[in-house]
Amino acid sequence: MKPLFIVLSAPSGAGKTTLCDLLLQNYPELCYSVSCTTREPRVNEEDGVDYHFLPVESFKRMIAEGAFLEHALVHDNYYGTLKQPVYDVLREGQCMLLDIDVEGAGQIRDTVRGLPAGDPLREGFIDIFISPPSIADLKDRLEGRATDSSEVIAKRLRNAEKEMARAGEYMFRVTNDDLDIAFRRLCDIINTKAELI
Repeated sequence: MKPLFIVLSAPSGAGKTTLCDLLLQNYPELCYSVSCTTREPRVNEEDGVDYHFLPVESFKRMIAEGAFLEHALVHDNYYGTLKQPVYDVLREGQCMLLDIDVEGAGQIRDTVRGLPAGDPLREGFIDIFISPPSIADLKDRLEGRATDSSEVIAKRLRNAEKEMARAGEYMFRVTNDDLDIAFRRLCDIINTKAELI
């Protein structure tokens, strides 16, 4: 398989994490991108596995140095994706999978467009938006989890509508109304792209 840089985005509850897990299980050449953050680790989170936990000063210095493909300040904490690990994985002939929100995906898209022809990030780039069948279906899924308050669910649904309005910015869109079918569609997209590089 040719080295791909795969970016996936989806509203909360659309099944993106499950689809990412299935991709990682079925494609041994796929590596999962570990983001950086300045927030404190939660219980059972491991540095270098869940996130790279960095001091604020280090993160800001790395922003100034241009070390990130994308970064954002969310709820007083910085989050970002480092360039170098993505390049390292692609140069080793493997693929990088990135699970990121629409804002971060937009930053990466802009960065990739500015890269010269032949750059491995540009050559292997593919972005895919995972959609729920409808907002009503997403509401049912979020309520079915029974993990969030009605206020949190309402906020997630408002965010989902904004995110889904940007789905047209992506190269591909996969509707997850049936997990097996959605996974096969994802695999078809990835396999086709790998053949075209």
